[in-house]
Amino acid sequence: MSNDATATPAPERTPTAASAAVPIRSIGRSHAASIQAHLLALTPHDRYLRFGYAANDEQIARYVDKLNFGRDELFGIFNRKLELIAMAHLAYSIDPSCASCAEFGVSVSKSARGRGYGSRLFERAVMHARNEGVSQLFIHALSENTAMLRIARKAGASIEREGPEAEAHLRLPPADFDSRVTELIDEQLALTNYQLKAQAKNFWDALALLQEIRQGVRDSRDRMK
Repeated sequence: MSNDATATPAPERTPTAASAAVPIRSIGRSHAASIQAHLLALTPHDRYLRFGYAANDEQIARYVDKLNFGRDELFGIFNRKLELIAMAHLAYSIDPSCASCAEFGVSVSKSARGRGYGSRLFERAVMHARNEGVSQLFIHALSENTAMLRIARKAGASIEREGPEAEAHLRLPPADFDSRVTELIDEQLALTNYQLKAQAKNFWDALALLQEIRQGVRDSRDRMK
């Protein structure tokens, strides 16, 4: 194994304007269908990078079915159609000897690339992990997953490579007043944004249905003439 960087504690992070502009909300069991749809829509190569192997549809379905929403934390970014376009999985360690450890995984839809969503999700997960008492964050990734390793390295993680795989270790500072308040505000803003998108979607769906009904009435009248 070769060490690419010296381990340094993660710096205190203040949300930037870019991160504040991206509503990231916690997602739970009620979003399981959206999670599965998002993962199934990934290209074969993206599935390979996300899971470390070429996951097929059945394997993805099993992954979603086994998600422990009561223990782990998942975060998502939704578009205006309420489609999940990026998500992160913060999995807490079940090993008693590493109770303050967690693992981070992320995926971004092809149509949403180049917007910094992976970095924003990482920052959101780091903040939550700190507030939950996590002191060590791990990222298992393929060595060719340069985007993920770049995010980890930028955060100050130490990266060890062994053949085609790499593992990043990031030491997290303890939670403070700022991290707790910031997470509460970010989550509330994200929930409000999601509710507004849901209201807008319901409006447009209802309008489309009304137009369809009206068109059906017109067509019926035309046939009767």
